[in-house]
Amino acid sequence: MKNASCKLLLPAAMASRLGTAVLWVAVIALNGCFGQSQLSSSDSSTGGGNPGTGDANLCAGPRDPGRITIHRLNRAEYNNTVRDLLGDTTGPSRDFPVDDSGYGFDNIADVLSLSPLLMEKYQAAAEALINAAWDRDSASGGPYSVRVCDPNGNPGCGRQILARFARRAWRRPATSDELDRYVALTNVAAQQGDLAEVGVKLALQAVLVSPSFIYRIELDSDPQTRSAHAVNDYELATRLSYFLGSSTPDDELSSKADNGSLHQPTVLEQQVRRMLGDPKSFALQENFVGQWLYTRATDSVQPDSRLFPMFNDALRAAMRQETQLFVQSLISENRSILDLLDADYTYLNDRLADHYGFPRPGTAVAQRTSVAGSKRGGILTQASFLTATSQPNRTSPVKRGKWVLSQLLCTAPPPPPPNVPPLPEGSGSGSVRQRLEQHRTNPVCASCHSLMDPIGFGLENFDAIGQWRDQDVDGPIDASGVLPGDVSFNGEKQLASILRADPRLPTCVVRQVLTYALGRGLTDADQCAVDDMTRALKTRGTGFADLFAIVATSDAFTQRRGEPGANP
Repeated sequence: MKNASCKLLLPAAMASRLGTAVLWVAVIALNGCFGQSQLSSSDSSTGGGNPGTGDANLCAGPRDPGRITIHRLNRAEYNNTVRDLLGDTTGPSRDFPVDDSGYGFDNIADVLSLSPLLMEKYQAAAEALINAAWDRDSASGGPYSVRVCDPNGNPGCGRQILARFARRAWRRPATSDELDRYVALTNVAAQQGDLAEVGVKLALQAVLVSPSFIYRIELDSDPQTRSAHAVNDYELATRLSYFLGSSTPDDELSSKADNGSLHQPTVLEQQVRRMLGDPKSFALQENFVGQWLYTRATDSVQPDSRLFPMFNDALRAAMRQETQLFVQSLISENRSILDLLDADYTYLNDRLADHYGFPRPGTAVAQRTSVAGSKRGGILTQASFLTATSQPNRTSPVKRGKWVLSQLLCTAPPPPPPNVPPLPEGSGSGSVRQRLEQHRTNPVCASCHSLMDPIGFGLENFDAIGQWRDQDVDGPIDASGVLPGDVSFNGEKQLASILRADPRLPTCVVRQVLTYALGRGLTDADQCAVDDMTRALKTRGTGFADLFAIVATSDAFTQRRGEPGANP
């Protein structure tokens, strides 16, 4: 099946609005594209039930790597890919519709749909990108060069340009048949009396609106079987590159795919370590950490300016940078994932040091700063998290407690039922603690709030923008709290200590990383693989870099399977 599935990408309503030349590009790009079986959703009912952590009997035998819907590049991945492919830093995806999220991340394949509007945006971006690259290029070459020869008067040049560009854009070599179709497009320009380069540029635009560029396509030789098989080296290189860098494979990773060595465990782990040391791995902070730990949310929070006049964009940026650099250090130094909770250092510039009441480091650039013996230390005391989990005018023990449960322990409470009355606000309503205690007298609310609120109370010494306080307008702060299981604590330090010892924490961090790495939600059938990885992580010492290597070398990451019942 070819053109039938392609129609999903080029609806008639869109075609009627496209010009003739643009339509030619889209039609050629979509001709002969992937079959319907590759459009199937992840299998969320893989059987076996929830085996529970550590059940050796239920986890005996090979692991099911699951099946993943083909991934459309999300906006961050698109920008990073054209940056590394063409040297473009204009961020063309800022004009694209916002990506949907699922399971906490915006790289989940099942929710990354392709609308007619987005397809038009892809076409406009492709035209602008190729024209800019062509005008910039010379035949002298270079890492981002497209025009590696002059197609005018050189019959073989167009194919040479297309073969080189398609290899990099599609993250695999183009087949001879594919190249034939794209080279044929160059004849359109000749028939109109244009120079050969006009047709080559048109074909290059087609490469950028083809499914092989827009999607990360993986093929099943037998889509109807549940038998696991290794993804090929090009697919593995692509998985790894978008996992660690949100972008296309670089030259070294591509060379490992070319020579077929990437599935060797030692080679694969060496590439993980190398890529974690590459500046491009900062995409992990922007995309994985930014969504897992909510640092992205600091970009959109708007604390009440009457109550918090000191909050501004400089402080917002410093908050986000603190957490990014902090987690980056945990990864680059392979520090324990447990240090996320109570490390004795952080990263401060003058603006954030003032906010925390620390001595200024004397620079606008964040510097590593010891916080030993202070009230700070670990993610629970960082202003990015504290601000992102607050209301504009006050703290929110509910949001903070829910964050701990969902992001660190993977035990998120169910969504609230409809028509629940809001928390009373305004003077005379009592403290936040008192209002929430009154809220929990409603049996409908009590089941969830009894889990979330007592955790958030332990962070009440930090206000809605993360500043320390000993009291609020209602009097001295009561930072006592209770974790599920009736584990009492008082304040952020005791909370961090209890969470550090919680056996659910390493398992949850593994689940968060694996979900992001695979770009799909985990199912009951994944629990055995999660248990394997958690045990391996503890054996290695719970290092962050070790965790990424364990995930990247796992069967869940390096293998896939078909799906019985999928359309052929």
